[in-house]
Amino acid sequence: MSERNNVKNSELGARLVALDVLIDVRERDAYASLALGKRLTASTALSPRDRRLTTELVYGTLENQIRIDHMLDFFLKERDVEPLVRDILRMGVYQLFFLDRVPGSAAVNEAVKLTRSKGREAYTGLVNGVLRGMTRDIARVTYPDPSQEPARFLSLKHSLPLWMAQRFIEAYGFAEATKIAQYRASDATVTVRPNLERTTAEAFEGYLRRRGLAFAPGIVPGAYRISRPGDLSREAEYKRGLFSIQGESSILAALAVGVKPGSTVLDACAAPGGKTALLAESMRGSGRVHAWDLHEHRVELLRAMATRLHLDNVRPAQRDAAIFRQELEGAMDAVLVDAPCSGLGVITGKPDIKYRQSPEALASLIETQAKILDACCRYVKPGGALVYATCSILPEENGAQIDAFLARHPEFVPDGLAERLPEGFRDRIADNRLQLLAHQDGIDGFFIARMVRT
Repeated sequence: MSERNNVKNSELGARLVALDVLIDVRERDAYASLALGKRLTASTALSPRDRRLTTELVYGTLENQIRIDHMLDFFLKERDVEPLVRDILRMGVYQLFFLDRVPGSAAVNEAVKLTRSKGREAYTGLVNGVLRGMTRDIARVTYPDPSQEPARFLSLKHSLPLWMAQRFIEAYGFAEATKIAQYRASDATVTVRPNLERTTAEAFEGYLRRRGLAFAPGIVPGAYRISRPGDLSREAEYKRGLFSIQGESSILAALAVGVKPGSTVLDACAAPGGKTALLAESMRGSGRVHAWDLHEHRVELLRAMATRLHLDNVRPAQRDAAIFRQELEGAMDAVLVDAPCSGLGVITGKPDIKYRQSPEALASLIETQAKILDACCRYVKPGGALVYATCSILPEENGAQIDAFLARHPEFVPDGLAERLPEGFRDRIADNRLQLLAHQDGIDGFFIARMVRT
C-alpha cells in the first residue's frame, strides 16, 4: 500500500512541477524550455518517469491551450476564473482528452489535489465539477464551420492565435495551413552532430551503442536522431566537445554558406552557436568565424561553446548586427544572417512561441531583419556569399524579405544554394531559396536563401 501511495505522491509532484512551469510562462513570460529545465533541475526527487510526465504536461497543455480554453468555456459558468485555477483545469483537460495513458478518474482527482495543494480549497468543487461534467458531456463542445469561418475554425481546432491562422491560410491555403497547424512530431528525438575535428562517425556511433542509446541517421548527412536520450548535455563526451546538439534545419543553414579552410566568416546573429560551430569545424581550425550576438549573456553561450568544442578559430563578440561597422566593409568571404524572426517554423517543439507573437511584433521583426541585411551585406567581399535564414514559415519574413533586399541591392544575385545542400533537398529549391515545412520534411520549418556579391 505504501508503494502505491509513493507512486501517487510522485505523480502529484510531477503535476505540481508542471503547474509551476505553466505559471512561470503565464506570469513571468518565461520560455517554457528554460523554465522547465530550471524546475526539473531543482526537483531532484522526481524519477525519470515523473520527469517525462512533467514534460508531457507542460508542452502538451501549451500546445493545445487555445482549444482547451474553447472546450472549457462550454462548461464554465463564469469564464473569468482565477488564472491559477484555469491552469489546473487546462492540465486536467489535456490529460482527459489528449492523453490516452492517464485514467479519467486519476486526472480529475489529481487536479483536485493540485487545487488544494495551492491553497485554493474553495475551488476544489468547481474543478471537480467542471472536469467530471466534461467527461460526461464532451459532445457539447462544437467548432465553427470551416467553410464559413476557416480562420476561426483553424484557430480553435488547432490552437493558433486567430491572426496567425489567417496568415497561414493566406500564405498556403486552407488545406495546407491545416496540415501545418495539426502536425506533431511522431516521437521524442534529439538531433546531434559529431565534431569530426575530435572524433569520427564510427567512433561516435560506438559511443551511442555503448550508452545503449537508440539512434538512426538523420535526413541530413552527418546528423543522428537519438530517441528519448535524456539530458545529453550532462554526458562526459558532450562536455569533452565530441558532439553538438543541433537541429537538422540549422545544419542546412550552415552548410549553405559553403565555407572553405582559411575563410573569414561572420555569423551575425550567432547564439547559441550551433551554426558557428559547424562553420568553424568545416574550416578545420583555420580561418576565423566572427560570432556576434546582441546580448552579453548570449555571447557567453558562444564563448562556452567554443571552449567546449576546442574551436580556437571562433571570435565571439557582443555586437548589434543592425549597426554597420565601417572597418569591416568588404572584409568577409561569407556572412550568415540567421535573423531574429517569429519562430513559427518551430512551434511543434516550442509551443509557447505561438503566444509571444503578434502582428505588431511581426512588423517590428521584419524591419529589424531588413536593417541587419542592409548592414551585414556590406561586409561581403566581391564574389563572397550572403546567406539569409529564419526559422519562420511566413513569406513576409522570407521570400518577400529577400525580394525587397535584392531590389535595394542589385550587386547581389541568388546563386549556389543547390550544390551546397544534400541532394534530397535540391528539388525543393527555387531561385536559390529553400522553404522547409515540418509536416513535409520532418524537420523544423526553416527558410534559407543564398546570394553572391558580384
